[in-house]
Amino acid sequence: MLDFNTSKAEDLRTFQIIDANLDRAREGLRVLEDWARFGLGEEKYVERIKNFRQILGKNHLEVYKQSRNYIEDKCKGLTHQEQINRKTHKQIISSNSARVQEALRVIEEFSRLHNHDLSKIASAIRYEIYTIEIDLLSLSKSKCSKEILNENDLYIITDPKDNLLEIIEEILIAGVRIIQYRFKTGTDKDHLQEAIQIKNLCKRYNSLFIVNDRLDIALASNADGIHLGQDDLAIKTVRKLLGYSKIIGISANNEIDISNALKEGCDYIGIGPVFETATKKDKKPIGIEKIKTLTKDLNIPWFAIGGIKSNNISYLKRNGFKKVALVSELMNSEDPKEDAIMILKELSHEN
Repeated sequence: MLDFNTSKAEDLRTFQIIDANLDRAREGLRVLEDWARFGLGEEKYVERIKNFRQILGKNHLEVYKQSRNYIEDKCKGLTHQEQINRKTHKQIISSNSARVQEALRVIEEFSRLHNHDLSKIASAIRYEIYTIEIDLLSLSKSKCSKEILNENDLYIITDPKDNLLEIIEEILIAGVRIIQYRFKTGTDKDHLQEAIQIKNLCKRYNSLFIVNDRLDIALASNADGIHLGQDDLAIKTVRKLLGYSKIIGISANNEIDISNALKEGCDYIGIGPVFETATKKDKKPIGIEKIKTLTKDLNIPWFAIGGIKSNNISYLKRNGFKKVALVSELMNSEDPKEDAIMILKELSHEN
């Protein structure tokens, strides 16, 4: 139902409000659309958001546009300090989602009496944006985590230590960006407390915090991801509970396990043991040549693990191994920071 009366000052003021908020909503949608397009490369979301812009544009009637100069806007140009404080993609996505939601709510309320169709459209799109905001934030988080996985070649797995937090911070200061928290004994209460502390450290240094095996600890500590063994929960099950913003890695050392991991959507694979290791005394090393065969067609990050030390990294690099996971080498180091720096340098050298 359309019921316009441009001779009434009250109606013209209402049309001004609708006009201004249609502009706001479309501007905010364009910001979200461009992030989905250029920031994430997510065609599905680009199409959805573009469609919302087109629908609102089609309903941006001439009578609304003509009303914009009816009364001078004395608040034109007002800004807020929070606009200057937006320094991350997350803040930009959230603030522009809120801009769209708020503008659509205003349109919904003020168009209800004279343009019921527009009111319904604004309401429907507003509810869609609530979900899209969460999806874009999750996809952005996932993209950031995957970039860290791709760009960093040293993955550190912890051992229980009295001064574990100190060791981890030294390693993070050195430039390590992936930490896996592994524990086998002790209470869950203590593990969670320590996990939260490590998570906070990793966040401070813009690093990934991965929990070994334990989905409950990963969820409770808001870890960036989890690393699974072949006897742990299935990747599909874990994905349902963790969501798509989190990283899932898995240990695999044969063609079938690697194939299954890829089909289920893991983000990286740990392959080994490469050499004999005290950490996995019951596992026979699979060796350099076997790992070459297993990884020749892999298109996701993979880390060689097992018996890797600073004195055999150059050998691994000569054989095409770019990413490695270490446990005891840094956990037992007298100077973990300096040793981590040396290992990172070794990994970065071209052979």
